[in-house]
Amino acid sequence: MSAVTTSAPAPVPRPTGYVPAVGSRLKKLLFFVFGLVALLGANSLYLVSITILEWWKELTYQNYFYQVMFLCHLALGLLLIVPFLAFGIIHLVTARKRRNRRAVRVGYALFTTAIIVLATGLGLMRIGAFDLKQPAARSIVYWMHVLAPLAAGWLYWLHRLAGPRIKWRYGLYYAGAVGIVVAGMVGLHSQDPRKWNQSGPQEGADKYFFPSLARTATGNFIPEQTLMMDSYCLKCHGDAYQGWFHSSHHHSSFNNPPYLASVRETREFAMKRDGNVQASRWCAGCHDLVPFFSGKFNDPDYDLVKDPTSQAGITCTACHAITHINSTKGNADYTIEEPQHYPFAFSENAVLQFINNQLVKAKPTFHKKTFLKPQVHRSSEFCSTCHKVHIPYALNHYKEFLRGQNHYDSYLLSGVSGHGTRSFYYPEKAKETCAECHMPLSPSNDFGAKDFAHDGRLQIHNHFFPAANTGLAHLVGADDAIAAHQKFLEGNVRVDIFGVKEGGTIDGNLIAPLRPEVPALKPGQKYLLETVIRTLKLGHHFTQGTVDSNEVWLDVSVTSGGLPIGRNGGIDAESEVDPWSHFINVYMLDQEGNRIDRRNPQDIFTPLYNHQIPPGAAQVVHYELQLPDRLTAPVTVDVKVQYRKFDKIYMDFVTKSAKPGDKPMRGFEPGQKYLNDLPILTLAADTVTFPVEGVAASVEPQKSAIAEVWQRWNDYGIGLLLEGGGKTEPKQAEQAFHEVERLDRFDGPLNLARVYLAEGRLDEAGDALNRAQKYEKPPAPPWTLAWFSGVTNKQQGHLDEAIRDFRSALYDQTDERRQRQFDFTKDYVALNELGQTLFERAKQERGDDRRESRLKLLGEAVVEFEKVCLLDEEDVTAHYNLAQLYELLGEKSKAAEHRALHERYKPDDNAQDRATNLARKKSAAANHAAEKLVIYSLNRRGAPGLPADAAAGEARGGQ
Repeated sequence: MSAVTTSAPAPVPRPTGYVPAVGSRLKKLLFFVFGLVALLGANSLYLVSITILEWWKELTYQNYFYQVMFLCHLALGLLLIVPFLAFGIIHLVTARKRRNRRAVRVGYALFTTAIIVLATGLGLMRIGAFDLKQPAARSIVYWMHVLAPLAAGWLYWLHRLAGPRIKWRYGLYYAGAVGIVVAGMVGLHSQDPRKWNQSGPQEGADKYFFPSLARTATGNFIPEQTLMMDSYCLKCHGDAYQGWFHSSHHHSSFNNPPYLASVRETREFAMKRDGNVQASRWCAGCHDLVPFFSGKFNDPDYDLVKDPTSQAGITCTACHAITHINSTKGNADYTIEEPQHYPFAFSENAVLQFINNQLVKAKPTFHKKTFLKPQVHRSSEFCSTCHKVHIPYALNHYKEFLRGQNHYDSYLLSGVSGHGTRSFYYPEKAKETCAECHMPLSPSNDFGAKDFAHDGRLQIHNHFFPAANTGLAHLVGADDAIAAHQKFLEGNVRVDIFGVKEGGTIDGNLIAPLRPEVPALKPGQKYLLETVIRTLKLGHHFTQGTVDSNEVWLDVSVTSGGLPIGRNGGIDAESEVDPWSHFINVYMLDQEGNRIDRRNPQDIFTPLYNHQIPPGAAQVVHYELQLPDRLTAPVTVDVKVQYRKFDKIYMDFVTKSAKPGDKPMRGFEPGQKYLNDLPILTLAADTVTFPVEGVAASVEPQKSAIAEVWQRWNDYGIGLLLEGGGKTEPKQAEQAFHEVERLDRFDGPLNLARVYLAEGRLDEAGDALNRAQKYEKPPAPPWTLAWFSGVTNKQQGHLDEAIRDFRSALYDQTDERRQRQFDFTKDYVALNELGQTLFERAKQERGDDRRESRLKLLGEAVVEFEKVCLLDEEDVTAHYNLAQLYELLGEKSKAAEHRALHERYKPDDNAQDRATNLARKKSAAANHAAEKLVIYSLNRRGAPGLPADAAAGEARGGQ
């Protein structure tokens, strides 16, 4: 049998003139496009995985490596545009007439979708004037860019069904390679290339930053260039930059002439005493962040004028690189880190800088989360780090704790913040942060501007930080800054010539309120002018800050027929304010009773007096006026609250401390006599003209600028109550508050309760509170009623009722509190009272059978005092009580800890008595101002602005 052979079937010839859809040359281009798409796909998968992780964990995982990968994403995307479009157009032209119309249509859709991917990618970039800022539009474009590639993949699969069979194994190879690449990128994501070769100090943060409480995240120094990137910020944040440039924050360091003079002295003092300048680091954590964190500040030979870091101030980066508030103790108790930047941030190459700028604009989330931490930067606690201080042993070599300036607690316990239960006045809605006043919204087209009001207006928070430092603005020649501060100060305080007392004595017959009725004065008689200063919009004490050198005083001028007959608060030919004036300040002393007059913190010891005015409160100032025996015209009294940032003594020190090479100061020429020419602002003014008996001249009807008569009486009573100089003031405060009650205001009986409690008249206090509770239009603040009811019940021994009242004041949640954004759980004075009352109540639970109840009350007291320590770690009352409580609870170590803290924070009263006694002997004017009851003379011989023949008496103090 022979074998049978068969031949293979002949191939079917293709139609004549067949042209492949993808020719050999085009295929090379296709492979190049595939390669770019493969890389871009792997890169995109990494970026998407990080985005999903951030969404899931609600944390930021973007870092330097992420930005490098995002730069690669942009580069690959831009590189893909030309070859892809070239391939797509050529392929479209050659394949558009194919018989498989379904494949052609899918191809059109695929090409269109791919163009959408590229176009939306370009749309998300921000180049030149092109910037898609509108959030909704940007979100739509973003999601189109994310979802279109998925649609393109599906369309590609459909398109390829018309051609050669898809080789899936290559797809699996690609998927595996992508997985490996993405895994590698995730591994690299945890690395920070900046730190691969970084070597920092070998010792801990305490060695380099103490006695400032500031810390770096690593304990290492931070390169100065990282903290001096203000021009970099200017590119996108021009309005914020311009505000900051003229701010006191920018001029916080050795570019501030007064600060330069004071810290020079502190460094020289520390060098002489300690052999190093470490004590002056107490200043640097808030004022000199760039040289401080870069390590230069520690050098005794550091050039305070010529080194670029000395002129940096609080830079944009220095502030925004703070990542954590360690406590509210102040003294710069924050943590700062070297911020992560996008690639090429430090490059001087214009092209690389352009790339960096586009990266930031195209993907700003990382930049925003690096430099803006809402929980940090938008809190008042952030401000507390530098606007609250204490003087440590390392600086004064006296004791570990002396309180310095403290804006934060003054604000926290005020009615303005919505945290204080005892305020005399409350705003309609609380100012929840310091920034609400000191960083008001301003129109802006900055890159970071937002539509805060949802009305189409783009705004930013003003980085000028308007406040009151007109002196610094004047010295550096910033007139616009002076005007901005002046505008901000408008309406913060007011002054009222409230009444006169016949006989010129504190217990004389009061005629008030002046206007519309004004009594006729008698020639040759003596009168006491009662003036009232009231704080209005301030959220902290007036003046706060540098209270030892701030110069705020009352300027009173009395004239008749244009001639001066009384004066207090004038300025002499040497530009010094009359030292016998009423100053709204703190007269601070050193241990030898000398005034702290050079901003010399190393010597701060104790105040002789404190004449600051709390927020929403008042101060009464008494002036004795002896009228001449003969008058031919009505008598006019003009009163002004005057403000000059620094007084003559301090400015003399500043100018005498200037050295060759220092930057010029306006108004000062080396070698020439200096007169303090800092601007003097009138913060408030009032005028009254009195008719005179026997003088025919008529006086026009007068009207007070304060429309509410009850409020004038109330402010007068508040001032007298806070003055508390003896038996007379509380009695007269009581009379004033009776007038307020007569005028049908709840403030009358509520404030009467304050007077009665101060005098121990508990039953009358309870009656007054009951009357205050009945008011409805408007009602008395229920939290204030609860507080004073608690105080009354506690003093009467009704402890359970007092506990109920204090808890009501602190913890009740009502619609009114929520709507007005009041939160009294931060009132640590009220928390202390509740804790003490619980402690006293626990002591009543005696015997073994009541042990459980006693322990429960002791535990509740501990909870309240521990809350106080979270709000204020330096609270003496809380530590004293916790030491006793933990001792009773058997927790010996905790008791010892709080005993030590109490010892640290309690004042040294005996030593303070010595200093104040010495100060009283050294300055007659200061001794007079420090009396419990002060009467200032308007006829003192030698008073600036008062002719010798007008002087009729000397200043005198009351008892």
